[in-house]
Amino acid sequence: MAREQLNGAAYNWHAFSGRPELATALAGRVADRLSKAIAERATALLAVSGGTTPAKFFAALSATPIAWDKVIVTLVDERFVPASSPRSNAGLVAANLLQNAAKAARFVPLYHEAVGIEDAAASDDAALLSLPWPLDVVVLGMGPDGHTASFFPDADDLPKLLDPASDRIVLPVHAASAGEPRLTLSLARIVDAGFIALHIEGEDKRTAFDGAVAPGPRKPIRAVLDAAPKPVEVFWAP
Repeated sequence: MAREQLNGAAYNWHAFSGRPELATALAGRVADRLSKAIAERATALLAVSGGTTPAKFFAALSATPIAWDKVIVTLVDERFVPASSPRSNAGLVAANLLQNAAKAARFVPLYHEAVGIEDAAASDDAALLSLPWPLDVVVLGMGPDGHTASFFPDADDLPKLLDPASDRIVLPVHAASAGEPRLTLSLARIVDAGFIALHIEGEDKRTAFDGAVAPGPRKPIRAVLDAAPKPVEVFWAP
C-alpha cells in the first residue's frame, strides 16, 4: 500500500505476518533488481546495512541463484572497528550474506586501519570512487530514534551528513548515541540508488517510522524519504 505525505515524502508499505516471510520477499525483490542491473550494464552495485535485523534477509539472499560474480557488495555504514569485532558490519555480512552462491560476489569494506575516522573516510572516498556508481540497490535499516545509515539525530554536523547535494561518497560520523565513531555513505549516494528498501521489524520500529513521517521535527529517516526521487520500499514485520 502506498502512502504519500503532503510535503512530498513518499514510500510503499509492505507488511508481512512474520520475519521469515519478509526476508524471503525482500531477498526476491533485491535479487530481481540486481539481475536487471547485470543485464543492463554487466555489473550490479549493492549496499547493505548492518546490525542484527538483516541476518535472515542476508541468508535468504545468499542462496538466490543470480550472477554473483558480477555483483559488488559494500556497506551503507560501518563502525570504526576491525572486521574481527562482534560489532563490525563487515563481519555480519561475511558470516550471513557472503555465503552459498553469494561467495562469488566482490566485497568492498568501509573500515580499514587509519589514524582516525576522518582519515579513514578520506581514504574510502578515493577507494570507492572506482566503483560503478550509482548504487543499483541499497537496503537500509532504522533505529528506534529514527536514525538510518549512521545519520544519528545527535551527530555532529548532522546538516552536513544530510546534504543531498554532497559530493562526498563516505563521511565520518561522531555521535554520542552511536557508541563509537562511524563511517557512512553520504545521503546523496544513497538516494541516487535505483532501488531503495527500508527493512524494519517490530512494533517499536513501526511506531518510530510512523512518528518520523508525521508532522513534527524531522528525523534522519525522513530526510531520506524527502530526498529520494522515487518512493522508498518499506518492508515491515512484527
